[in-house]
Amino acid sequence: MKTTTPQQAAGSLFLIAGLLFLFSCQTTPNANIALAAPPPAAKKTATDKVAPAAATTVTPAVPVDAATIMARPEVPILCYHQVREWRDTDSKTAQNYIVPVQTFRDQLKMLADSGYHTILPDQLYAYLTTGAPLPSKPIMLTFDDTDLEQYTVATPEMNKYGFKGVFFIMTVSLGRPHYMSKAQVKELADAGHTIGSHTWDHHNVKQYQGQDWVVQIEKPSKQLEQITGKPINYFAYPFGLWNPQAIPQLKQRGMKAAFQLSGKRDINDPLYTIRRIIVPGAWKPATLQSWIKKSF
Repeated sequence: MKTTTPQQAAGSLFLIAGLLFLFSCQTTPNANIALAAPPPAAKKTATDKVAPAAATTVTPAVPVDAATIMARPEVPILCYHQVREWRDTDSKTAQNYIVPVQTFRDQLKMLADSGYHTILPDQLYAYLTTGAPLPSKPIMLTFDDTDLEQYTVATPEMNKYGFKGVFFIMTVSLGRPHYMSKAQVKELADAGHTIGSHTWDHHNVKQYQGQDWVVQIEKPSKQLEQITGKPINYFAYPFGLWNPQAIPQLKQRGMKAAFQLSGKRDINDPLYTIRRIIVPGAWKPATLQSWIKKSF
């Protein structure tokens, strides 16, 4: 049975949060959308698959049908934004997107102590399209918006446990104060993390017309490929919002999969509507563990 959550209550505020993004760097976080309630708890999970497998890119010779992908148990995917201490100027809504440093440390320790193994998008793609095995209790850690503390704070904490993450980069912010530099993004890629695209300047995909697809998707991907020396095959929708018109545009530009937030997957293109949940700053490790189990 679904219940009303603080995340649902914040739904009406997401448009305001989107506007605030344009006027803020660190005081107000780059909000995506408000958290949504999880699907029914009876849903299958993918947390008890077989032994670990190395990350690899697997493209099926014959594309698997959408129904097969939809039938596979979902892998838990977490979405983080800023990892820093709360400030007096941070609103209650803003705090949903800012995870204090010690809270983040406690969450990662819980994941490690509970036996979770981080996976990357290539592994998820292979699992969804071919049924390739995953580690026991797989989980994916994703980070949106290029915030500097993802490099200075989050990554060193992940290194303690051998965790790898996915960094969705908003290229307009590269090199700006409080954001990562090109060199730092390359360092993450060289260290085995995955770099994905999060558009040029975080504009809502639902509003794209004409050259917007080139400006927001094509050019940022090429820039990230030049920085990392690796193909950019994965995309995260700003605000977690997508529409059917976006999917063929992403396919044409080489994206193998795309990540939304906690909305329903598209039954025709589940690879381009993969679900994630935002981790609010107030969640203790036990709360996070409970939501992982309920949401996936």
